Amino acid sequence: MVPVPRPVTRPAARLGAALLALAGPCAAPVRAEPVHAEAVRAEPVRAEPLRAVVELFTSQGCAACRGADPVFRDLAGRPGIVALTLPVTYWDYLGWKDTLAQKPFTERQHAYAGPHGIRQVFTPQAIVNGAASVVASDRAGLERALAREAVQPGGLSVPVRGEERGDRIVIDVGAGGQRGEVWLLSVLRRRPVAIERGENRGRTATYLNVVRGIQRVGPWSGQPVHYEVPLPSARAADADAWVVVLQGASNGKPGRIWGAAKGPGL
Repeated sequence: MVPVPRPVTRPAARLGAALLALAGPCAAPVRAEPVHAEAVRAEPVRAEPLRAVVELFTSQGCAACRGADPVFRDLAGRPGIVALTLPVTYWDYLGWKDTLAQKPFTERQHAYAGPHGIRQVFTPQAIVNGAASVVASDRAGLERALAREAVQPGGLSVPVRGEERGDRIVIDVGAGGQRGEVWLLSVLRRRPVAIERGENRGRTATYLNVVRGIQRVGPWSGQPVHYEVPLPSARAADADAWVVVLQGASNGKPGRIWGAAKGPGL
């Protein structure tokens, strides 16, 4: 008999409307030191030439996610792209509890679903600039989404710069015609995981740019703004890097990403 191939995606059961009722992108807090930011008006800045922020929603317990790993690994090594891994929790019942997953990441993925017309979330899923949903193992589809975003007037159109100065992260956001919020993401650059049970039993997977915490820094009114954040705020859990994201919101759900900056080593 010819074996039936497994699907490249797995739909997840709905977690309920409560998970979608977020006040903003990933509004549920993670366990991390609160951000204490100081905001002042600032002049527009020149930012690192980033083209896209790609969020990968994945799980150690989902066999279909294997196909996304090499695609994401290549993407993470490309200049101009911020590639982030956000492990979700809803496949833990399959026999292996994802060691990196956090409930706020699951809530964030569900919050993206409504604006993108998705009835059920799935893994592996890639969200490009908060605006395009793609099956993350579909390399060609992801390249098309990146190409479309590169010519969109609403792409990463707002300059964002972040740098470490002593014990602080200094964030400068330029002007734009929209409104949004500034977020600080704590990132672990590399983590190998030996998976002992479930669909991926016996496999050691290496995850890149794993988000370990998301914290709101402050608002952005469309005018240049300057924030200074204590560096320990970016060291949630075992994080060793950070990313700043400027993101709009639509009806209380995460919207288009207008700009981003990444810290040393990413």
